Amino acid sequence: IPLTLIYGEEYWVGEQFFYGFWDLMIGYIFPLVATVWFWLRYFGTPGKMILNLKIVDAKTGNKLSIAQAVGRYFAYIPAMLFLFIGMFWIGIDKKKQGWHDKLAGTVVIKNNQTGQVEFEG
Repeated sequence: IPLTLIYGEEYWVGEQFFYGFWDLMIGYIFPLVATVWFWLRYFGTPGKMILNLKIVDAKTGNKLSIAQAVGRYFAYIPAMLFLFIGMFWIGIDKKKQGWHDKLAGTVVIKNNQTGQVEFEG
């Protein structure tokens, strides 16, 4: 809605890839910053929090570094290429890591597990 108010209907039907400052801020920068902030502050986005899941460092089980969080965000790109095979990989991997997790060195764990989680380090 904000981008429609700023750029009008042209934003949705036009052929331009980039429309200006607010397109960059609202469409690209804000989602990156918000997602990384949620991962660093709450160990996951609201969906993961509802499901009692946490994103942690695969080696230590600790909080992600800023570099890991930003890397994980951009690692979704190769994970979604080639018919989302990097996402489907979660279903066959023994640690249930997608390509984005493997590239960033992260793993998703259940927050309310009764047993201990084994980490590499």
